Amino acid sequence: MKYNVNQKLNKAVLRQVFAAAIAFGGALGMAPNAAAQRIPSPPTSTLITPPQGNSAYLLGQAAGTQGYVCLPASTGASWTVNAARPEATLFASVYGLDFQIITHFLSPNTKPNKVAPDPLPFGNATWQSSLDSSKVWAQTVHSVAAASEPACPNTGAIACLLLQVIGADAGPAGGKSLTSTTFIQRLNTKGGLAPADGCSVATDVGKQALSPYSADYYFFRADR
Repeated sequence: MKYNVNQKLNKAVLRQVFAAAIAFGGALGMAPNAAAQRIPSPPTSTLITPPQGNSAYLLGQAAGTQGYVCLPASTGASWTVNAARPEATLFASVYGLDFQIITHFLSPNTKPNKVAPDPLPFGNATWQSSLDSSKVWAQTVHSVAAASEPACPNTGAIACLLLQVIGADAGPAGGKSLTSTTFIQRLNTKGGLAPADGCSVATDVGKQALSPYSADYYFFRADR
């Protein structure tokens, strides 16, 4: 029986892709034993540690930009965080390959929960699954300055955060890979600070800037 080398290679590639897909699903909490899945998260100060009874189940390594807008200040003008412009893509490594797992952006909270503020702001920080389009909205609970503790070690970076989920929604096909999330930590931040210049006088008001940053996002859910 003749066996085509290309067929053998194709089958090997398919097996590799299939294995990666299973691992990718597991990384997003979709594996059959996901109910018991936990991942280690670094020790953090009490201020940015989720309450007891919540454990990390997903880690996404993010690359994105923090937006700033130049606004009037008592001394002329200064850069202020533009709440409408957080943008990042979160990745997980599977068999040495980086897969996009989540997109981070701002959007209206259409499914607020009981801890959501009332009234809601025009938009909330959003994390949406690349696997099933489920999403969560969250707001900052506490922050610590960069270089203030081991899990937030880098000088010249944006703050590390503890965020609480204030809304969740399943994907259009019913996917719920993110909807059980209760808290999110932003740790190990690098970059993302406002520019050092370009916003000092009245004529600078209205300018905008995007500062690249990276961070580790840990997703927590209630223990089961």
